[in-house]
Amino acid sequence: MKLGVCYYPEHWSEDLWEQDAAEMVETGIEWVRIGEFAWSRYEPNPGEYHWDWLKRSLDILGNAGLKVVLGTPTATPPKWLMDQHPEIIASDEDGQPRGFGSRRHYCFSSQIYREHCKRIVTEMAQEFGDHPAVAAWQTDNEYGCHETIISYSVAARDAFRQWCAERFNDDIQALNQAWGNVFWSMEYRSFDEIELPNLTVTEANPAHKLDFWRFSSDQVVSYNKLQTDILREHSPGRELIHNYMGNFTDFNHHDVSADLDIASWDSYPLGFLDQSNASETEKLQWMRTGHPDFAAFHHDLYRGTGNGRMWVMEQQPGPVNWAPHNPSPLNGMVRFWTWEAFAHGAEVVSYFRWRQAPFAQEQMHSALKRPDNSADIALSEATTTASEIKELATSSPTQPHKEVALVFDYESDWSLRVQPQGDNYGSLEWAMSLYGACRSCGLNIDILSPQADLDAYKVIVLANQQLESDALLTSLKHSDAQIIIGPRSFSKTQQYQIPSNLAPGVLQSLIPLKAARVESLNDAWSDTVEPNSSTVNGTLRIKKWREFIETDLKPQFTSDDGWGFLYQNNNIYYINGCMDQYSLDQLFMQLLSQNESLQLSPCPNGLRQQKLGQWQFFFNYGPEEQLLPSHRQTILGEHKLAQGQLAIVKR
Repeated sequence: MKLGVCYYPEHWSEDLWEQDAAEMVETGIEWVRIGEFAWSRYEPNPGEYHWDWLKRSLDILGNAGLKVVLGTPTATPPKWLMDQHPEIIASDEDGQPRGFGSRRHYCFSSQIYREHCKRIVTEMAQEFGDHPAVAAWQTDNEYGCHETIISYSVAARDAFRQWCAERFNDDIQALNQAWGNVFWSMEYRSFDEIELPNLTVTEANPAHKLDFWRFSSDQVVSYNKLQTDILREHSPGRELIHNYMGNFTDFNHHDVSADLDIASWDSYPLGFLDQSNASETEKLQWMRTGHPDFAAFHHDLYRGTGNGRMWVMEQQPGPVNWAPHNPSPLNGMVRFWTWEAFAHGAEVVSYFRWRQAPFAQEQMHSALKRPDNSADIALSEATTTASEIKELATSSPTQPHKEVALVFDYESDWSLRVQPQGDNYGSLEWAMSLYGACRSCGLNIDILSPQADLDAYKVIVLANQQLESDALLTSLKHSDAQIIIGPRSFSKTQQYQIPSNLAPGVLQSLIPLKAARVESLNDAWSDTVEPNSSTVNGTLRIKKWREFIETDLKPQFTSDDGWGFLYQNNNIYYINGCMDQYSLDQLFMQLLSQNESLQLSPCPNGLRQQKLGQWQFFFNYGPEEQLLPSHRQTILGEHKLAQGQLAIVKR
């Protein structure tokens, strides 16, 4: 449990560097990330490298006792490079180039840009790979931010054609069959005829779009590996990290993380809430705390992609600048968010940033210090947290307990976005709703890929698994866990076609039913279902999605129009519709209470908990005061929790 901060020495007079480093150490900060946007200072002219200022800053930070995460600067290619090679730029879905003047203005498929990335990263690694202050490297910055994963450039088209040829073994008829190109006379004679799935008169072929999304994700993977290979060669023994984002699934983080040591992410609970599709009521309710399950979901997601190792590279310290509205956090929330990250296994929580910039795009983004160098509120909260960490260091815990595995498949997420069959169906939102239902029961959740080992878990939940998966099917067949399958699971083959035996495809070997018809429904519509079984009770409200099931199994609930909901076969449960969050929470409480291997601990009114080693954390997001059992010994905090307060107790 370490604290860090993001720092930009190139933004400040060198007269401040030593003072800044000393104050960071005094605050309790141990890690500093620098350098990820400084290419124009490293190489102001082609081939003219200026490393002296970076070396001086590294020396100062290292001499103060700080460890540095040095970022490669490839998220911001300089103007001279863009002028030399304008073809580096990405194109949006309308075919328009993304211009110079901010950041992430490159296409992952540009071979010219890759050569320049290889050059600058090699120069940096050779220059600073063995510097004693450099303990880790960050590749690039926030892959995909500002919708930059999918590019419709000429370079992307040419690379996609090659990717398709490799995927289909140079057999264009195999591609035509897989994509169903006989429909609307879309058949190709050769791979050189393939165009990108944009600018079509109406909807592009969904199989084409899904494969283009797979290709685009693979481009990020190979681009990242280009950098990690260089860094491992010239800077051995250093941790390699990338900083992912919240509410962002445009590429497969598992595949990128395979070439990294640690997965990190940038946590902005208030900004992402205001940008989200949450209702206005929810946005007001959690305006100063963030949604109770948002940060936790991403901690667990990225811990899963990082094989158990996770950092928060950027933690929101106050109001940000980029959301539609930018409220100030409730006092104490920066400390609260920091401890919540640790509860979910974070090794480091790093605040963005040390000092607020008085210029350019992020001048309204707060920091630990204000532009005049005075302390902002978050600095005192970071200092308090550092002191608490020091007091508890002798009894620091291990990894979170394994209770629930939530299977989240990036490719299925893309497939559901390619053809959602309803513009109010958000696959990531549904996954977060299922996650929240498990969290409301007081359980720990690991978010894992369909290929993960699921043997240790007592509950397995399929969140958005639209595509059939042989690996996942094998895991489910050999599991004696309680398995809860969400709607739309296994409803498409890997080639994006309806299974020959209808949905849920090969899952019918586990639960004998099929979805004969589906419907997506307007947000204004809802219906209730009543229980048919003694094992369930209460009325549930169905919204957005229904599947009409053919089976000999009896539904556990029925609506007034005779529609059956929720089917069980031994340890397998199939949920054939979507619900509001209250109903989903109630259903999961009922289903999971039947699992004798679990000890549920209901979380009312915004209270959340997490088990980590011998510690149990409690976090109160809600406005009502929460009382913890008086017989539990507190390690940190009190038994009475107001909004924005936390406690750690012995288990």
